[in-house]
Amino acid sequence: MKDLSTEYLGLQLKNPLIVGSSGLTDSTDKIKSLADNNAGAVVLKSLFEEQILAELNQNLTDYTADYPDAFDYIRGYTRENSVAEYLGQITAAKKAVSIPVIASINCVTGKEWMAFAKSVENAGADALEINISLLPSDPRRGCADYEKIYFDVIEQVASLISIPVALKMSMYSSALANLIARLSWTGKVAGFVLFNRYFRPDFDITNLTVRPATIFSTPDEMYTGLRWIALLSGIVKSDFAASTGVHDSTGMIKQLLAGAKAVQVVSAIYKNGPGAVAAMLKGLEEWMESKSFDRISDFRGRLSVAVDDDAAALQRIQFMKYFGGIA
Repeated sequence: MKDLSTEYLGLQLKNPLIVGSSGLTDSTDKIKSLADNNAGAVVLKSLFEEQILAELNQNLTDYTADYPDAFDYIRGYTRENSVAEYLGQITAAKKAVSIPVIASINCVTGKEWMAFAKSVENAGADALEINISLLPSDPRRGCADYEKIYFDVIEQVASLISIPVALKMSMYSSALANLIARLSWTGKVAGFVLFNRYFRPDFDITNLTVRPATIFSTPDEMYTGLRWIALLSGIVKSDFAASTGVHDSTGMIKQLLAGAKAVQVVSAIYKNGPGAVAAMLKGLEEWMESKSFDRISDFRGRLSVAVDDDAAALQRIQFMKYFGGIA
């Protein structure tokens, strides 16, 4: 039996496979099934700030009385009701399973989450994953304007709680390595989850409408995160978790070789059921046996740029080396 244990965000995980934030983790029964299949941890389905604000706007639109105090009541009730349901889910999940339960909030500002962050800790969450989805699509705003949102949210949320905070972030930055390093230097980000997988729009050319593109990830989407984890894991002191495109044990092994402390999986479980967790872990253990590795630490980060000279060379000259001779 190989030792698959790992430490992520200061938490002891029995293995590096984390079920990522999704509909797979929105109920206690689902979480228990994932734990029964040996998941190392779960990230609860995110509570979206924008969702709460949308519900608030709808409630205020439906309410027509001319009592300003009533609007304040509706605003408070809408937020507190959504938060209370989420906190109840944390408490129930912690009672049902022994693996770490990581809460998740999807933020667009820092203001709404100051009190909520402390409530998450009090409800028993082992850690908090802050999901900040930034699409720098406004030509009037510069890179610094968008990056400031990360620091504002981290400053206002992480300073209130003692449980570790992970930042699930976008790949969009003109100096991504520098941004991640500066966020790590704040001392308030225990780990980074690379990367967010955004809603992907498509066009319906028959009805001339915008519709969702493919919902699930594909294995080819793994490589962006793989590159950046390999580049930064041996340099930035915070932990890294890989997200998006890991569909099998091979993908998980690659991310661990790059230096990831954990790997988040969603689409593969949607497609193959909770048994996909056990199958991926079995594949990891069989590969470790074939390579005579007894524990994850024997090989984690072995192909990161900080450790492997060839990896550094590939990062610098790969285009010329591999594609220069193509006519």
